[in-house]
Amino acid sequence: MKKFRNFMIIVTVALAVSIGIAVFTSDHIVESDEIITIRFGHGSAETNERHLAVMKFKELVERKSNGQIKVEVFPSEQLGSEAEMIESVTFNDLQMVAASAFSQYDQRISVFELPYLFETREQAWNVLDGEVGEEVAELFLENNLRILTYFENGFRHVTSNRPIKTQEDLAGLKIRTPEFPLSLSTFKAFGANPTPMAFGELYMGLQQGTVDAQENPIANIYASKFQEVQDYLNLTGHQYMPLPVAISDEFWHDLSAENQQLIKESSQQAAQFHRELVQTNEESMVEELQAGGMEIIQTETESFKKAASQVQEEFKAEFGDRLVDQILRALENDPDK
Repeated sequence: MKKFRNFMIIVTVALAVSIGIAVFTSDHIVESDEIITIRFGHGSAETNERHLAVMKFKELVERKSNGQIKVEVFPSEQLGSEAEMIESVTFNDLQMVAASAFSQYDQRISVFELPYLFETREQAWNVLDGEVGEEVAELFLENNLRILTYFENGFRHVTSNRPIKTQEDLAGLKIRTPEFPLSLSTFKAFGANPTPMAFGELYMGLQQGTVDAQENPIANIYASKFQEVQDYLNLTGHQYMPLPVAISDEFWHDLSAENQQLIKESSQQAAQFHRELVQTNEESMVEELQAGGMEIIQTETESFKKAASQVQEEFKAEFGDRLVDQILRALENDPDK
């Protein structure tokens, strides 16, 4: 009887252990099967290459994660202005954003946007994907913003209802710019009257005459159909502007190392997709804008560059010589220059 009792105790313990293992294993399976949702906001229309790039990111992440990670995309400022969406990411209310308005947290990111700093996209990409781009990205971690990569905003040009052939033609022109100190200073130096306005309000602002002109990359001009409310596309190329893609750092640290790597790689692949897409489509976009009634002006830029030199010196003092000098050294050693 004693032997039988000992045998039953052993069986009971073994059964309890097996149940415990089953429960643990079952919990683990349930956890691994949980769907992770990334809400990703941006400010462009669904016809814009930016939206296509974010959708590419969605496709890559959902495929690589075998559906474990779901990406919900919110275009056209559905979740607020760019500044508001970035703020939502800082609070971890929104997981990801592709936007330009990061200078509200640290002005040094505007170093890439110094007027006439880059001559080609390739020069800009080499700087963004190198040490300087990484160093600038680290500045935003304290605001819960982890910049994963840089999409393409491209070179900015002016549209207007009068031709802008030289810098003097901008005198007194009421032009919409983003509410970035560098953009405002640049157009003040050009002699214009810069007027900040949310991008979502810009078409109506041009239509109603609230502003007379605006400046944006070709892709944004095309997607927003500004040829319907502007007569001239003036190829000033006055600024190159990247488009940082950021994720909530708090959300990031809740992910497994495997999922972090997957998201990082997918964002970089989507960035390359975006860059190539914009570069490929830009020429045909200009042709279509012209066919839609816009006159294309090959602006003489030397006068703009002279006016921009004071802006470069002003912001070089603000950003610090070291950061600007790093970019200038990288450009000197750039084989594409």
